[in-house]
Amino acid sequence: MKQARQADHAVPAKPPYFHLLWDHDLVALAAVLDAILKRRDEVLDHWYRLYVIHFGDSRSLYEREFIDIFSNDLAATIGDLRVGDIDKFTVDVRRVGEALAQRRVPFPEIIVSMHLFEESASRVFPLVPPVTGKTYLAFDKLSHCRMILLADAYFRSTQAIANARIRDLEREAARLPDNQRSRFHGLVGASAPMRTLYERIEAAGATRGTILIVGESGTGKELVARAIHECSSAPQAPFVALNCAAIPRDLIESELFGYKRGAFSGAISEHLGLFRSAEGGTIFLDEITEMDPHTQSKLLRALQEHTVRPVGSSVEVPIDVKLIASTNREPEQAVREGSLRQDLYYRLQANIIRIPPLRERREDIALLVEHFIDLFNEQLKRPTPISGIADDVLAAMQQYEWPGNVRELSNALEGAFTFSHNPIITLADLPATISAQGPRPGGVPSAHEARGAIPTFADVERELVARALASSEGNKVKAAKLLRISRKKLYATIDKYGLG
Repeated sequence: MKQARQADHAVPAKPPYFHLLWDHDLVALAAVLDAILKRRDEVLDHWYRLYVIHFGDSRSLYEREFIDIFSNDLAATIGDLRVGDIDKFTVDVRRVGEALAQRRVPFPEIIVSMHLFEESASRVFPLVPPVTGKTYLAFDKLSHCRMILLADAYFRSTQAIANARIRDLEREAARLPDNQRSRFHGLVGASAPMRTLYERIEAAGATRGTILIVGESGTGKELVARAIHECSSAPQAPFVALNCAAIPRDLIESELFGYKRGAFSGAISEHLGLFRSAEGGTIFLDEITEMDPHTQSKLLRALQEHTVRPVGSSVEVPIDVKLIASTNREPEQAVREGSLRQDLYYRLQANIIRIPPLRERREDIALLVEHFIDLFNEQLKRPTPISGIADDVLAAMQQYEWPGNVRELSNALEGAFTFSHNPIITLADLPATISAQGPRPGGVPSAHEARGAIPTFADVERELVARALASSEGNKVKAAKLLRISRKKLYATIDKYGLG
């Protein structure tokens, strides 16, 4: 008996995978994993619908990309777990992290997406009796393991991409004097407002002070934030971006400042938070006026004290992070309306950078069109590449007001790439809101003028709904989200114009 005990002690217990997951956890999850794999299409469909509802037009992945990435991911990783091959599981999850980094999916979006997957996957639990508390705990541990691997692969890949990009930008900048720059750290434009912007970005990059970027939706606030970071003395340091409007209020504080193990239900391990993840680099908080006032007060304290307190901790942790915030609203008005704390605004207002809207730099439209045509030819791999746009298209674009700014221009050109079969983009390939303008310079008529009439509201409404249905491949839930109308309104409009 004594010898048996000694033999037992001679073989130490196997440590848990990633300090979290044991072999018996994988055994407890076997039936659940089989059920998820069996109902993979159902889980993926529900997961994508939650993703669309949550992120809307700001999402980084469209349906085909989302399904391609995560369908293969589920098949591979569940297969790995079922045979107990953790090494292969690690490789497959890292591959997903690298793919998401290559597609420039913001890391906070990945975090929220993993929470949405857990919600979708848990729908199969009632189909696998008996599911106990241990099963839920094991599934939570597995989710944390996935997040550890995704984060490691994502930031390693992002760092490699950033280093290569910075080298290219340095070579490009060395070739041109400041007054001739038409491209700057991903920004495109040679107009006087843009060259002034480039100068302010360089000045902001030289300091460690907080920056507030003010600009309308679609002007490229995150691009400006990245440019400031890349102009800093530590461009290889982390750049972490968070859209404050995309994170639920009950999650944003723990995502920013981190949390201690046991801080709340499900917190089975420590989470660093985005501030500590950005140590030595930059954190970008987009749409800061969407952050609730309570969290804004904690943010202000973090800026003043250069420390953060993780949720569930009584200890302040020192940080060295540069903060860049942004808003698409006038800051003074946001303060008056209570969506931006006055004391936080006083902290941010010392260094404000304003991005000009596209209508104030129309001379840059031709450069932007050239840039997006090159970009989409490379990304979309059309059988027939687009070589340019017709003259009347440029005239229409020059006259249009562009309420959605550069993002609207990009979306219009991407739509033309998708639906046009010609090597030249024509007015017929553009949304009616752009092509249906008044008289063109030089007497060039618009497509609707050529037919002898300006389109009616019904014409424009019908085309918008038809484009949304085509873009969503007939998915009416998705089309309604794209149009920002209710499904009931969408069905009524489909019936009204016979689009069914």
